[in-house]
Amino acid sequence: MKRTVGRVLLSFAALVALALFSGAALADQPHDWQIGFQDMVTPVGDKLESLHTLLMWIITTITLFVAALLLYVAYRFRASKNPVASKTSHNTLVEIAWTVIPILILVVIAFPSFKLLYFQERVPESPITLKVTGLQWYWHYAYPDNGDFGFDSYGIDEKDLKPGQLRLLDVDNEVVLPVNTNVRVQIAGNDVMHSWFVPSLAVQKYAVVGHLNEVWVNVEKEGTYYGECNQICGVNHSDMPIKIRVVSKDEFAKWLETAKQKFAREDNGPATTQMAAAR
Repeated sequence: MKRTVGRVLLSFAALVALALFSGAALADQPHDWQIGFQDMVTPVGDKLESLHTLLMWIITTITLFVAALLLYVAYRFRASKNPVASKTSHNTLVEIAWTVIPILILVVIAFPSFKLLYFQERVPESPITLKVTGLQWYWHYAYPDNGDFGFDSYGIDEKDLKPGQLRLLDVDNEVVLPVNTNVRVQIAGNDVMHSWFVPSLAVQKYAVVGHLNEVWVNVEKEGTYYGECNQICGVNHSDMPIKIRVVSKDEFAKWLETAKQKFAREDNGPATTQMAAAR
């Protein structure tokens, strides 16, 4: 009996350790058998991961305590050793404890949660605005503060993938952002509800028709980051990947000059181009 209980506890501890620590060395794209977050590269992501770790320890402690208590009760008060069951129906101390302790735990959780929520929702002064519009089934991006140009971004079909490109994640026109710069991201929808989700940037905002959602990012590390629409938006929902390339400020300035010419507007607003409709 004791040996079986020990094996169960050991297996559970291994699963907890795997959940807590796997994924710590994983990069900015999903990997097979990944558990845990992708690497966070924004201030919001760092705080979100810290809160997640705190909650994981609290939940793990509670789970282990309850599991140990159940095992103890099952062993201590089994019929063979306790043929006459106790008729105790109330215990004032226990009832106070199981009311007060959960309240204290929730208070401990509440303070960092509210602090993170305020930090996440309060958009700081940002020199760059990225306007994101979700459509069936592609994204439209616009840079209203940096030349007022925009472009459509489609996922690349599997048959057209080049070596090194990722299935269901690479796009024809990627978003480019400068490193260590506050970026205001405004997100809207043009037909049905979509969701702009980039795990490494700790961003998930719904693209809703008739409503403008707003979030901010400040990417602290150059690189390429991937995401997807994770709101089921129709038959081609899987064809709405997100690709963001974060470069140095000098490289971003050069890209802007090229992009202003390449993506000069041929329409009166984002997500209504005749080019997109004819694609």
